[in-house]
Amino acid sequence: MDLVLTLITAPHSNALSDDIVERAKVVLAGAGASVGDVTWLADGEACDIGFVGLSIDIADTALRDANLGVDAVTQVASRRRKKLLIADMDSTMVTGETLDELAAFAGVKDRVAAITARAMNGELDFEAALDERVGLLDGMSTDMMAEAWKTVEYTGGAKTLVVTMKANGGFAALVSGGFDYFTGAVRAELGFDFDQANVLITKDGKLTGKVQKPVLDRQAKVDALEKLAAQQGIGVEDAIAVGDGANDLQMISLAGTGVAFHAKPSVQQQARICINHGDLTALLYLQGYAKADFVA
Repeated sequence: MDLVLTLITAPHSNALSDDIVERAKVVLAGAGASVGDVTWLADGEACDIGFVGLSIDIADTALRDANLGVDAVTQVASRRRKKLLIADMDSTMVTGETLDELAAFAGVKDRVAAITARAMNGELDFEAALDERVGLLDGMSTDMMAEAWKTVEYTGGAKTLVVTMKANGGFAALVSGGFDYFTGAVRAELGFDFDQANVLITKDGKLTGKVQKPVLDRQAKVDALEKLAAQQGIGVEDAIAVGDGANDLQMISLAGTGVAFHAKPSVQQQARICINHGDLTALLYLQGYAKADFVA
């Protein structure tokens, strides 16, 4: 089969029932597809359904209208396994926004978080919003970055995604509009090959409320994807990119497989592939890895 539909739900939920799988097959057939066999990638959690005779756009529309209650992603079967992972950090590889957590130690978390939410939904200019938020941290001790790091939690499946792709010859890059102090720590703990982020300017052991320019924004993420792909001797079509915010959209759109992961509403409206039920291991299922192939 030329095309494949991957159905994914939350890990350990056993929520992907035979009934849902049969409904998906009926939806594809009703839209005009010739539907093939079902291959289970993880019992009750993820499966592949091959099909032909239907464009991806029409299949996506039919599946979206069916509202199956699981993540449903269609792809060209022969192009799904990727050689480069490029990932956002905040609210993607880690569960929260590291700048918001840092702001908590300055007593301005609510103010910073409100700006963050609007910026990530595309309502504010990213650089202006970053400058405004960092400005509220002027005078904070740099020791507080280490304290903020202690509050950071990884998203489910984060390490499994990175380690499994690397074990299969992939290159893993973390490119964030956050800060290099945190991306460096995430790189070390999860095993990324590369990290790039914004730099907080400090003086005499304190934050100055300034960010080194130019800032790493949405265009810088695109540039990083293109540069890293070229360095690996591959095209951007061989990359899988994942993020949740408006500054990730161009990177997501450019990559061969671009994933909006539990993303902001405006991002989900524009991204073709959205993961709202699965954790980060969903990106492995999308590439055809079975759970038995995961590297712990």
